[in-house]
Amino acid sequence: MTPTCVRTIVAGALTLVAAAGCQSAARPPASQSSMPPDPVARPELVRQPYSPADVKFMAGMIPHHAQAVVMTGWAPTRDASPQLQLMCERMLISQRDEIAFMRTWLRDRGQFVPAADATHGKMEHDGMTHDMLMPGMLNEAEMAALEKARGKEFDRLFLIGMIKHHQGAIGMVEELFASYGAAQDDFVYLFAADIQADQATEIDRMQQMLEALVLRFAMAVTYSGVEAPGPPGARRENAGCIRPTSNAAGRDASAAECDRHCEAEY
Repeated sequence: MTPTCVRTIVAGALTLVAAAGCQSAARPPASQSSMPPDPVARPELVRQPYSPADVKFMAGMIPHHAQAVVMTGWAPTRDASPQLQLMCERMLISQRDEIAFMRTWLRDRGQFVPAADATHGKMEHDGMTHDMLMPGMLNEAEMAALEKARGKEFDRLFLIGMIKHHQGAIGMVEELFASYGAAQDDFVYLFAADIQADQATEIDRMQQMLEALVLRFAMAVTYSGVEAPGPPGARRENAGCIRPTSNAAGRDASAAECDRHCEAEY
């Protein structure tokens, strides 16, 4: 099945979710709630079998998407570049729609439905429920650094974080497809395949954006008269600064004086 067919079918499913949401009573106006309303259960529409792996995937992908909603929502107020803001706007819309779809899928099947803004997945161990980060999700320190960042530093941290985030989502899809009896439900299979294809494409695009950002920084350092960064993984000492030059590693946050010097050159 072609990616276009996959997107068409999943888009149709999301349209049904939106229609079901319109049946909810006392739905708050958009200005009061930016998250999708609780879905209405429709067990009579369940026609295909589903597995525990399907439920685990859907329930885990909700907080995964919810963190992406937070990250993309910061872009307009963090002086992100116009190119990054446009990408974040598109991600924000798709992630919210998909959260609504996943919550409705779970509700229709009588499963636990995570909150639309859940920040952690749930793990059962020794009869107790524990919060956990899903694969690729940013930890508290990484989220705090991103929230604090502005301008090009926000762009850099966002791209590094979202690439990892997308890689984690693709890993979840691969785990689903490798599970016995999973993804027999057409909606689950097509939805997961769509995530895998779209996020792989977005990773490629974000890697190009990150490489261009690092190249601009290297050129600025060169033109400033400071020795340009060396090959990936090397470390150079310039004007009292020690900086990692791997575009994935970013800048050495512990060197505050170096940060102040290089921020001016950035």
